[in-house]
Amino acid sequence: MQSYWRLHRYPILFAVACILFYWSFAYNLVRTDFVKLFMLFGAIFYLTYKIIQFEKWNFKFLLVIGILFRLVFLIAEPNLSQDFFRFIWDGELIKNGINPYLYTPDQIMERGTVSFPSMKELYAGMTDLNARHYSNYPPVNQILFAIATFLGGGSVLGSSIAMRLIIILADLGMLYFGRKLLQNLNKANHLAFWYFLNPLVIIELTGNLHFEGVMLFFFVWSLYLISKNKWLWATPVYAVSIMVKLMPLMFLPLFIKYLGIKKSLVFYTLVVFGCAVLLFPFYSTVFIDNYSDTVGLWFSNFEFNASIYNVVKKIAVTYYEAKPWELIDSYGSFIQKLVVIIIVLLAFLRKNQKLESVITSMVFALGIYYFLSSTVHPWYVVFLLGFAMFTDYRFPLVWSFAVILSYYTYSNPDYKENLWLLAIEYILVLGFFICEMIGSRPKKLYFFKK
Repeated sequence: MQSYWRLHRYPILFAVACILFYWSFAYNLVRTDFVKLFMLFGAIFYLTYKIIQFEKWNFKFLLVIGILFRLVFLIAEPNLSQDFFRFIWDGELIKNGINPYLYTPDQIMERGTVSFPSMKELYAGMTDLNARHYSNYPPVNQILFAIATFLGGGSVLGSSIAMRLIIILADLGMLYFGRKLLQNLNKANHLAFWYFLNPLVIIELTGNLHFEGVMLFFFVWSLYLISKNKWLWATPVYAVSIMVKLMPLMFLPLFIKYLGIKKSLVFYTLVVFGCAVLLFPFYSTVFIDNYSDTVGLWFSNFEFNASIYNVVKKIAVTYYEAKPWELIDSYGSFIQKLVVIIIVLLAFLRKNQKLESVITSMVFALGIYYFLSSTVHPWYVVFLLGFAMFTDYRFPLVWSFAVILSYYTYSNPDYKENLWLLAIEYILVLGFFICEMIGSRPKKLYFFKK
C-alpha cells in the first residue's frame, strides 16, 4: 500500500482535488457565476491532463476515477441546462400513454387531459421555448426518457438519477468499444481516456443529462463492428445511434468508397429500415409536420456561440442594413444546403478506402458544420471530440476546453453574448485546426501524440 502511494501519490492527490472541484461544480455553482465556473473548469481540465500524463497506461486507476468523478453528480440537479425538465416531461407522457410528438407542454396544460405527480414542477422548470414547441428528441431518446421516469417513481430527482446511470453506462460502453476500435486502427488505446475523463464530457453529460454520450456509444460500437468487417451487424446499431440523436445521419454518404457501391446501398437500406422500425410506434399523420417544424427551428431561429455566422451578421447588419431575424432564417437554409454539398464532396473526392480516413472525413464534416452553424451549444462539441480521438486531429480537444467561454452569456440577465470571448474561443480552435491542416501541430506536447 505504501509503495503504491509513493508511486501514484501525485495522481491520487490530483484526483481527490478533481472530486472536490466537481463537488463544488455540482452543488455550489450557479451558471450566472461565470468566473467561478471558468476557474473550476480550468483547474479540473489541467489536473485531468496531468493525471492522464502520469497514468496513461494504468487502466484500472483511470477507470475508477472516471466513475468516481461521475458519481459526484448523482443526486445533483443540473445547473447549466434546463433541458432535463423536458426530458422527464416527455417520459411521463409516454408512461401515461401519450405520444410526446403530438402535443406541446402548453397544450397539455391547457387541456388538462393528463396528470402526473411532478407535472407542475416540470412545466415550471422548463424554458418557455420548450413549453410552446413539440418535442424534437428522436424515438430511442424518448424510450430512454420513459425508462428513466418509470425507474424514477414519479419524482424529478429519481428520474434524474436514472438518466445519470443510463448515461454513465453509455460512457463505460463508449470506453470499452473506443479502446477496441483504437486497437483495430493501430492507435494507443489510452487515447480513449481523453473522452472518458474529459471535464466537458462529465459535466455536460453526467452533470447536465445530455444524451450525446448514448448516441456516441452506439455510433462507436457500429464503427467497431465495421472495422471487424461485420458491417451488416453494424446497421441496427447505427440506426439506434441515429434515433438517439440525428447527427450520425449526415455521415452515411462517407461510407460509399469504404464499403463499395453495392454494400453501401445495402448498408443504407438496412439503416433506414432500422430507423423506420424504431420510429413506427410514435408515427401518426401529424408527426412528420410537427417534428420537422421543431427541428427546423434549430437551423433558422436560434443563435448561440457562433463563429462565422457572427461575422456574416456583423457585416450584413452594419453595411447592408439586414434584419437579424430574416438573416438567420436565410442563413440557416443556406448552411443546410452547403453542408450537404461539403459532405458529398468529402465522400467522393477524399480517399476514404480506409476506415480511419472515413472517420477523418467525419471530423472535417462535423467540424466545418459547427464552424458555419449559428448555434453551437457546449455539449455539441462532445460528439466531435468522441470520434476525433480515432484520428490524428486534436482541435476538438482544444475546443472542449475553449467552449466553456460561451457560458459567459448566462451571466447576463439579457443573455447577451460577449463577442470578444467568442473571438478568443474561435481563434484558439480555428487557429489550431489550421495548424493541424498544414501539418505544423506541436508534436512535443504529450497530449497531441498518437
